[in-house]
Amino acid sequence: MSGLKGIKPLTKPPSLHVTVQESLRGYIEDNQLKAGDALPPESFLAQQLGVSRNSVREAIKALESVGILETRRGIGVFVKEFSFQPLLDNLAYGLGDALRDVEELRELRRVLETGLIHKTVEMISEEDLAALRQVTERMRQRAERAESFAEEDEQFHRLLFRCQNNRMLTGLIEVFWRAFYKASNFANLANSDPLSTWRDHHEIVEAVAARDVERARERLDKHYEGILEVIANNRKSTEG
Repeated sequence: MSGLKGIKPLTKPPSLHVTVQESLRGYIEDNQLKAGDALPPESFLAQQLGVSRNSVREAIKALESVGILETRRGIGVFVKEFSFQPLLDNLAYGLGDALRDVEELRELRRVLETGLIHKTVEMISEEDLAALRQVTERMRQRAERAESFAEEDEQFHRLLFRCQNNRMLTGLIEVFWRAFYKASNFANLANSDPLSTWRDHHEIVEAVAARDVERARERLDKHYEGILEVIANNRKSTEG
């Protein structure tokens, strides 16, 4: 018949456990289940879907891995409170050894931290400032001994934004460092000027303590420029 569009060819049907996953997602949405609400027993779900309990179990495990469901041993399966953490965890591994990806993640972190530092200046407590100064003092001591202080560096950024209680940002900080030190054996990367890196962190803390937003933002920006230089230097060494 003229004017009619042709029938699209069939695509390969999804595997059974994927189909069951979609059915469970649909059940959650259709019934507007919220975090903490229970799903029916596996046997009931299997009967309703016309599949084996094993297929239901596999689908539940898959939905657990992405943070949609949680199994409470001996009690049942429940809708889990939404969290970006599974996505962030997978992102760290998905980046692999790609230096370009790490550069792009560094830029995202730079924009986030410089954009949110004003809230830290407004909200940070004396307790958090004291903790930051303790961390930077450990950095100085390690820098003077020409030792790496990657652990202190990650702890510093966590503490800097802890007062905001922003779980997404906390997760991104963790992902950044996991990816950064994973890519191309960055755990052993050479920091050509550790005292300068310590000084960057020290000046960030003092700017925050002085409630100077612009200076804190400027020092954070400089710090991330330094990280970019480290990435560039390590790329040259791996390509050489």
